[in-house]
Amino acid sequence: MALTRFERFLGRLLRAVVWMLFAAFKLFAPQQRHGVSRLPPITNPLLLLSAMQLARKIRRKEVTSVEVVQAYIDRIQEVNPLISAMVKDRFSAALQEAAQVDKLIEEETGGEEVLEDRLPLLGVPITVKEAFALQGMPNSTGLLTRRDLVSGVDAPSVALLKRAGAIPLGVTNCSELCMWLESHNHLYGITNNPYDFERIAGGSSGGEGSILGAGASVIGVGSDIGGSIRIPCFFNGIFGHKPSTGIVSNDGQYPPASGLQMGFLCTGPMCRYAEDLIPMLSIMGGPNANKLGLSAEVDLKKLRFFSVPHNGGSHLVSPVDAQLLQTQKMVSERLEADLGVKVQELFIPQLKYSFQIWGTMMASPGKDGKVGFFEGGKKVWPVWELFKWFLGFSSHTLAAIGLALVELFQSSHPSPFILQQKESLQQELEELLGTDGVLLYPTHPQIAPKHHHPVFTPFNFSYTGIFNILGLPVTQCPLGLSEEGLPLGVQIVTGKLQDRLSLATALYLEKAFGGWREPGKSAAKP
Repeated sequence: MALTRFERFLGRLLRAVVWMLFAAFKLFAPQQRHGVSRLPPITNPLLLLSAMQLARKIRRKEVTSVEVVQAYIDRIQEVNPLISAMVKDRFSAALQEAAQVDKLIEEETGGEEVLEDRLPLLGVPITVKEAFALQGMPNSTGLLTRRDLVSGVDAPSVALLKRAGAIPLGVTNCSELCMWLESHNHLYGITNNPYDFERIAGGSSGGEGSILGAGASVIGVGSDIGGSIRIPCFFNGIFGHKPSTGIVSNDGQYPPASGLQMGFLCTGPMCRYAEDLIPMLSIMGGPNANKLGLSAEVDLKKLRFFSVPHNGGSHLVSPVDAQLLQTQKMVSERLEADLGVKVQELFIPQLKYSFQIWGTMMASPGKDGKVGFFEGGKKVWPVWELFKWFLGFSSHTLAAIGLALVELFQSSHPSPFILQQKESLQQELEELLGTDGVLLYPTHPQIAPKHHHPVFTPFNFSYTGIFNILGLPVTQCPLGLSEEGLPLGVQIVTGKLQDRLSLATALYLEKAFGGWREPGKSAAKP
């Protein structure tokens, strides 16, 4: 569907206004300075193994859990001063737990198979987004008023991973109240992208994305209500999966979702190696994971593939970067050459309204009838907070205040047209994908932007957010580096409960395009 003349005019007008605001920002904004321009190289080969490979080596006594945990502690201490990803560690406790693992393995008489079945992640280190409860760790979600709060229990998804033998190393930064796509708050500061310290790590699970991308963690836990797993994974060159709705428990994270939002929020795995996605999802989903048939073999040659290069030209969203368009085209060509399939390119007009659909559905009242920005049970008034922010007295970030303002002025009466677009899009995609369809779609229209720049393109997250509303499973897959040495990637979308199809495609694309690339090494196109 072509843009109308008015939509083209409105798009040009908005871009002109944004350009002027951006020019003023560049003129007056303070510049970050870093004495070091890139991360130190990885020297310990243990840091270049997947979680599954590490678990296997630990079970076979080829390496001790203490050695693996210490290797990751050393890497975190080496890179965290540069990327500010981990906000609280538990290194001493982790080393004690690793020693207990090594003792358990020495005393085990049932053999490696017994350990693999009972404790598939035995001795493997893991990191956790600070928004999740991890016993003994802070759970502030970047709020100054929660700075002294310490979790007494584990979130269910974290507990399942620990029960499988994983050893938490600490918690990582996120955006204030998980409300923005840059991990920045007044409690912990701002997280940097490991490929370029001047650029964002994404949000809200940006600390996880950054520490994984830096090679300082191998697997992690994130949450996603508008792209908060997929966007950081894209910007940091790693894998992430937003599961089908209702598979992984969302309990034990702050802020809790309510109302319709409970159906949009997803908890899922983040990792550097695609082979870790299915084991992590199997563990995190508990009995619900059985609904996904993750152990079933997938024959990619029998799947139907589709590619949608952009959202159709929404005036609210940036055009898709040319390098991302070219990379997605290369994926289609590679699929056709290797698998003998036909990748059909589509244009889906309803995607142009992705942000409006996401905003309309997210604005629904919670189960307690509340809508808005709450702190400690009390409503925060964004207009007043904005005034305080200009005077330097607000305890909240501009991004969080801005999103609260958008919500404040959003109509309480949903547009029938937008609701119709949502239902039409839902029906079209579910019929298109069925049980054997795979859709390629940009994770984000831009390669990782510089710090604070998303303030001028606040609706770009709609490329990911629309799939939260639709409840479809999505895997973000890295696809090499751009000319600037920044990660490229694509979303792999499948039908409901067909997670195994996107995960199998991610495994194939990792082999075809190289997967995660170590930061600091020379840039390489896919």
